[in-house]
Amino acid sequence: MERSQKQALVETLQHDIVGSACIVVTHQTGLSVGEATELRRQMRGAGASYRVTKNRLMKRALEGTDFASLAPLFTGPTAVAFSRDPIAAAKAAVAYANRNDKLTIVGGGLNGQALDAAAVRALATLPSLDELRGKLVGLILAPATKLAGLMQAPAGQLARVLAAHADEAGGAD
Repeated sequence: MERSQKQALVETLQHDIVGSACIVVTHQTGLSVGEATELRRQMRGAGASYRVTKNRLMKRALEGTDFASLAPLFTGPTAVAFSRDPIAAAKAAVAYANRNDKLTIVGGGLNGQALDAAAVRALATLPSLDELRGKLVGLILAPATKLAGLMQAPAGQLARVLAAHADEAGGAD
């Protein structure tokens, strides 16, 4: 790889790092091409990206970013998952690592904070941003739904009382 290509790759990696809220560092030993393709597909489906990188170039890309403290994790057969969503990369990486022993979670970072492997696994158990938004909307709408039900209840009771009274009046004649 020529020097200009390496520089372009480092700049691309820095762009990915700066635009990410979550980075997961993995070791992948023995992943076949099919398994790596499936992993990348799952990452894209979760809103994350997955790259196998040269450790030296990745360490250069980390310099001057919020994730510079992750540099010591880059030894051996390393690959990185990036996502703008704070937990998408962690969820996808942990889900795949649970099914395939060839992928090992080494550590990661969340908004510039370094995380160990256990913290990345714990992060993966949290609900996604979309799930949290759905729950929040549900909580906001619940009181309005209950209020609408309460407002309709007296009118329904009044209608039932009038109907019962009409039935009584009709049966008395």
